Amino acid sequence: MPKPPAMTIAVTPPVEPMLAKRAAKLPKGEGWLFEPKWDGFRTLVFRDGDALYLQSRDKKPLRRYFPELVEPLLEALPERCALDGEVVIARDGALDFDALQMRIHPAASRVEMLSQSIPASIVFWDLLCLGDEDLMKVPFAERRARLEAALGEPKPPVHITPVTTDRDVAADWFTRFEGAGFDGVMAKQPDGIYEPKKRTMVKVKHQRTADCVVAGFRWHKNSKPTDDDDGDLVGSLLLALYDDEGELHHIGVAASFTEKRRRELVAELSPYRGDVEAHPWAAWAKSAAAPEGSHDGPRRPGSNTSRWNAKKDLSFEPLRPELVVEVTYDHMQGRRLRHTAHFKRWRPDKPATDCTYAQMEVVPPEELKKIFA
Repeated sequence: MPKPPAMTIAVTPPVEPMLAKRAAKLPKGEGWLFEPKWDGFRTLVFRDGDALYLQSRDKKPLRRYFPELVEPLLEALPERCALDGEVVIARDGALDFDALQMRIHPAASRVEMLSQSIPASIVFWDLLCLGDEDLMKVPFAERRARLEAALGEPKPPVHITPVTTDRDVAADWFTRFEGAGFDGVMAKQPDGIYEPKKRTMVKVKHQRTADCVVAGFRWHKNSKPTDDDDGDLVGSLLLALYDDEGELHHIGVAASFTEKRRRELVAELSPYRGDVEAHPWAAWAKSAAAPEGSHDGPRRPGSNTSRWNAKKDLSFEPLRPELVVEVTYDHMQGRRLRHTAHFKRWRPDKPATDCTYAQMEVVPPEELKKIFA
């Protein structure tokens, strides 16, 4: 992985981004600053003259994946600065995280083609430094004001996120903007400093429940073979729903378990690991190297390797689609869960065929151009 370029600005890469703790409701009390929570790639941008560096949340370089942002950033940003924000892709009036993930590709020609057909935008909300002045210890309200002064009225694809002190407006954003692919609302204290890697912000996110078919599972990365060559720790449950035509689609995973619970799941899932020849994803399971989308029919789990980590094994153990689980989730994006779901309870009282997309709440999109404006 290439090292960040040497820079003379007050805050140089790499920087651990400030994080947020989760909440179900807007925090109580006065004085909070609220922003829409963008659903994209967290990106820190550093500029020192002609040198421009884009850093991901996990301190990896991002610039090569978004060449269309280089010229607009050099035009919009001060000569020497460091900012915090999010790279997003908007299509058909909503944020498209699937399109964003497609940009993380090793082939430069593929990236270039996608940069022209589905260009990205970048939204800023914080200013870490300006020239030789380190602003990380400066109160957030002042950093926000300095950000607005530094960028003025930037032209797309560069934007400044909306902000409000009005709880009613923030509550309205929380409800309306979800349909445009937003994660929720961020709440920040005006006197808060920028604290890398600390969860000092608050993210208010939607949480719903759904009944899903457990169509398979993956072994945990620390799972060890037993006497029958199986593992001893379940890593994640593969969740699925039926569409109107009766096809079973993979929609995401539930994966947050204690080690004790992972061991228990091995026994609980064992009775369903019999004959899988009739499994809706049997063809995919036999074709270990085939990526998602290479088969006709329903949506299936991803390929056996991750776009983000080539060493990560994504193969799975099929289960007869009879188990039903109730999970909590944030929101749907298209026909899948945007984030990992959380196991709530088994539903032995519910037939698997009743687990359909019809139960999922659909929120109409809000025009992004209104938010960008």
